[in-house]
Amino acid sequence: MDDRVTPAPRALPDGEAEIALVLRLPWEDVARLGQEAGRLAAQRQRPVTLDEAASHRLRSARAAAHARQAGEQPPPVAQPAPAPVSSLPARPPEQARQVIDRINGTA
Repeated sequence: MDDRVTPAPRALPDGEAEIALVLRLPWEDVARLGQEAGRLAAQRQRPVTLDEAASHRLRSARAAAHARQAGEQPPPVAQPAPAPVSSLPARPPEQARQVIDRINGTA
């Protein structure tokens, strides 16, 4: 472990907790989260952030694990299974940052 400060959980009014994390992910995983955000946005009829998509994915995985432990069948998925993401070419960090800035409109 390094010298970084451990983030403190924050209680939310709806009874859940929030903790801020920094994740280092391969681009393929970021693309999958983007696909998840797109599916959720279509389902919820509003924009969805990658944070929301990651939280949804974690909740879904937790619910499925609890169902397996209890010997139950997991609930049917309303959306089709995610399509595999093609491999993205490796990019130098500076080029990746330029692409992100262009997407965000901050270039």
